[in-house]
Amino acid sequence: MFGDFQEAVERQVRISDGGESADKVMSLAQAVEKFVEPGMHIHIGHSYARPCAAVNEIVRQFWGKDPNFVMSSLGFTGPLVLLFLGGMVRKSIATFHGDSYPMPGPNPVYQKAYREGSVEFQDWTILSFCQRLMAGATGLPFIPTRSIVGSSLEEENAEDLFIQELPGGERVAMIRALRPDLALFHGWASDPAGNVICAPPYAEGGVAARAAREGALVTVERVVDHEFIRRYSHFVKIPSYLVKAVAVAPYGTHPGGLANQGLETEFNGYEVDREFLIELRGKCRDEEDLREWANYWVLECEDQEEYLNRLGHERIWNLTGKASKGSWKAELKDALPDMNPTETYNPTEMMIVVGSREIKRKVEENGYRTILAGVGASNLAAWDAQYRLMESGHDVSLMAEVGFYGYSPQPADPYIFNLRNVPNCRMLTDIYDVLGSLVNAESNRCIGALGAGQVDKFGNVNSTKIPEMDLLLVGSGGANDVAVGAREVVVLIDHSPERLVDKVPYVTSPGEKIRMVITSRCILEKEGNSEELVLTGYFPDYEGRGWEEIMNDIKLKCG
Repeated sequence: MFGDFQEAVERQVRISDGGESADKVMSLAQAVEKFVEPGMHIHIGHSYARPCAAVNEIVRQFWGKDPNFVMSSLGFTGPLVLLFLGGMVRKSIATFHGDSYPMPGPNPVYQKAYREGSVEFQDWTILSFCQRLMAGATGLPFIPTRSIVGSSLEEENAEDLFIQELPGGERVAMIRALRPDLALFHGWASDPAGNVICAPPYAEGGVAARAAREGALVTVERVVDHEFIRRYSHFVKIPSYLVKAVAVAPYGTHPGGLANQGLETEFNGYEVDREFLIELRGKCRDEEDLREWANYWVLECEDQEEYLNRLGHERIWNLTGKASKGSWKAELKDALPDMNPTETYNPTEMMIVVGSREIKRKVEENGYRTILAGVGASNLAAWDAQYRLMESGHDVSLMAEVGFYGYSPQPADPYIFNLRNVPNCRMLTDIYDVLGSLVNAESNRCIGALGAGQVDKFGNVNSTKIPEMDLLLVGSGGANDVAVGAREVVVLIDHSPERLVDKVPYVTSPGEKIRMVITSRCILEKEGNSEELVLTGYFPDYEGRGWEEIMNDIKLKCG
């Protein structure tokens, strides 16, 4: 057919069909033993799945050996707490240290490490953290960000940033590239050479594999052939030359879940194990209980297979079933006996409903097109506002920082990163798109809804620490990025003297764009060009009390 070029063409086809010849598949224990060394900076990747099986193996091999690791991750939560309990971490670089499910809150293990000074905590925002990885991945020593500027993070991280004033007077932070030694990732699949398939949403994506000096150690649900990789090349986020080892670890992100959007015919997704996380959260309250838990679930397990045997087939099948699109109906039906359908309400419910109505009003009056919500009550208010807006014909898109865009929340579990919402998204993307562009670009039309540990009269938010009490809270997460980038921000917060303060001791998020604070008792707003919040409304007749008593209570707590 090709005349004098027939042999050359056939030779090229044989070579192309052969794929890569490298075989990096080994057991997870072998991979950790070979590539993880004391003193390393290890990054725990998040694309979207956390590599929990790999973390468990590191815990097994380095428990009590003082390996002096620097650890970085978007957030230290769930079973990652064992790295701290086992004395493995010298320095932690993250945006969140605490419990996240079902509501965010401080964790006693991180609190103890902070109080005793056994771990150096370095806090960033989600966007700035990912931008640091992007700088490392693209060979830049520094990268600009609008996040952090004007917060306590600016001063605290002075060794890793400098402030640059732009023409026109705007100040941006130039933040240092983050370059770990080794990155850990979990994906759906890889070929033996190490081309790794991940399904959206992508969170930070595979950027850390490019930033890491020695590449990535990867766990996957299964190993596939080269033709499979070619067929799903649009889901490959980590190329083979960056991968040191591939280890098969089914359900390797448990107790996290894994969405199979776009790969439904190839893989069964599985949901977050909520009961497991709640049990772990309870165990963290007592160190001895947590050590017993660690022995049973990690230290006494030889490998991931034994870990799964302890979970049991029924539990695993249940998690797989919960990942199906219509499973929320059965879960909601099971929850009906515990639900309260009466007209009575508590202060938190009132706060959420008022928050929803105010977000809806602001969207309609100002033409906002997107809503970015934090975890907890602010998220519920945003979800309800989105339903109300869509019912009234106003097209508005909900976003979640890890890469959800334009989703309609499913009933049942109201957790912000509920993977059942993935199939309902209009777009699935990553943090760079959501926080970096859709929230922070000049073209954004975003209103933010955030929770807070503390808020002061200027709207400044603290969710990081209370130094005078030697108390570690949780960190910024994406709150600072939203507070800096969105057009306007509403904060929902429980009403108490500890939370509503004259001046926050640590500014996680500057309050310039925070125009309204809704508490479980009242509404505080910045009127006109005022920089201070004032009382503009209160919630009547809660707990059977009259308005005079309510007003006295508000005055006492708000000053």
